[in-house]
Amino acid sequence: MAEYDVIVIGGGPGGYVCAIRCAQLGLKTACVEGRGSLGGTCLNVGCIPSKALLHATEMLHEAQNNFATLGIDAGAVSVDWKRMLGHKEKVVEANTRGIEYLFRKNGVEWIQGWGQLSGPGRVRVGEELIAGRNIVVATGSEPATLRGVQIDEERIVSSTGALELTAIPERLAVIGAGVIGLELGSVYRRLGSEVTVIEYLDHVTPGMDGELQRGLKRALEKQGLKFVMGAAVSGATAGESGVALNWTARKDGAEGGMEADVVLVATGRRPFTAGLGAESAGLTLTDRGFIRSSHGRTDVPGIWAIGDVTEGPMLAHKAEDEGIAVAETIAGQKGHVNYDVIPSVIYTAPEVAAVGRTEAELKEAGRAYKAGKFQFMANGRAKASLATDGFVKLIADAGTDRLLGAHIMGPAAGELIEEICVAMEFGAAAEDVARTCHAHPTYSEAVREAALACGDGPIHS
Repeated sequence: MAEYDVIVIGGGPGGYVCAIRCAQLGLKTACVEGRGSLGGTCLNVGCIPSKALLHATEMLHEAQNNFATLGIDAGAVSVDWKRMLGHKEKVVEANTRGIEYLFRKNGVEWIQGWGQLSGPGRVRVGEELIAGRNIVVATGSEPATLRGVQIDEERIVSSTGALELTAIPERLAVIGAGVIGLELGSVYRRLGSEVTVIEYLDHVTPGMDGELQRGLKRALEKQGLKFVMGAAVSGATAGESGVALNWTARKDGAEGGMEADVVLVATGRRPFTAGLGAESAGLTLTDRGFIRSSHGRTDVPGIWAIGDVTEGPMLAHKAEDEGIAVAETIAGQKGHVNYDVIPSVIYTAPEVAAVGRTEAELKEAGRAYKAGKFQFMANGRAKASLATDGFVKLIADAGTDRLLGAHIMGPAAGELIEEICVAMEFGAAAEDVARTCHAHPTYSEAVREAALACGDGPIHS
């Protein structure tokens, strides 16, 4: 029986990062993954392929709408869907092969197959039994289902199927106005689909800042996306020519419906523990199916859990941070994750990014705060780039000026948020950001102006 210091079950962002860090710290490490390629949902059928299509269709939008304004005559622009999907597949392959290289470089053994907990310090992979002093469960998540809607990955698809459609649908219905639904809805709208988003709540992107929610919805409506808010989907029936989708209004019970060529079910994700043997191994599952843990430690000594299979935001970078922290803890170091500084990004156009507390959360907690806001309309670089939709909003403690959160909608929001993440990690005040020199002309100047707005006021508005 092969023996290891650490066995990681799952080769997604949390699992592969944990495995690499364990090996770097001198621990004999194996990673069990049955998908056939490393990288998990993120690299194979999630973050990476969706960003490839988002980028491609953003370029299409620029060519169709902004090139002429910039003085570029590119003529008629058309889409070769097969080649676009081919680009996506090449990006996926390059990333997954890169993880294989990193495993070889760091001495991580990849055991191909599905791992099952099999007694103390034991993992079964097919007919093989392997032993590990520590076992890290990083099995990730899977698309959540919806009662009355049967996913077939042809007419009624999850995010996985939406990345593999053989043709661009004329009519696309998206159930759920969260990150996945809005990103993929944006992709197909730019490709020419009529996109209708049906959301149970009265706002998009649940949990985000209210101004971001309203601003993003307006921006997407200008791009042609249609929204049906406060609607509970009651059923979807696939036929030869399309899908009949039905819903009921939450407030007055009025019934509605539509016909679509394809329906995307984007109602979130749930932890994936099928076949793991979690409960028989003594692990405690919550009512929602998450493995109960604290800083990676489960109820069973020697078994750890990280990433989407545990409670918290289902984000690849959260899983990566947990993977590193658990690896360092196993190695006797002081592994730590600051859960107050985990950013989230929506890769629509404009991008949306957030970190820390929202105004609603602070009001509910009764905490005094101040907010500084700056519109990209007043930013020179944004004007030159024809990317003036959106704003930067910083939130700071009313008494200490310490940064509590940031909410950005606009160009490169996912990059700009990191400045505030670093500032918050080191306990910076809004004034610290305001007094830091920012290069001109850059989008980042909007961040500085928002910080100035927390004090005596911005310069350029």
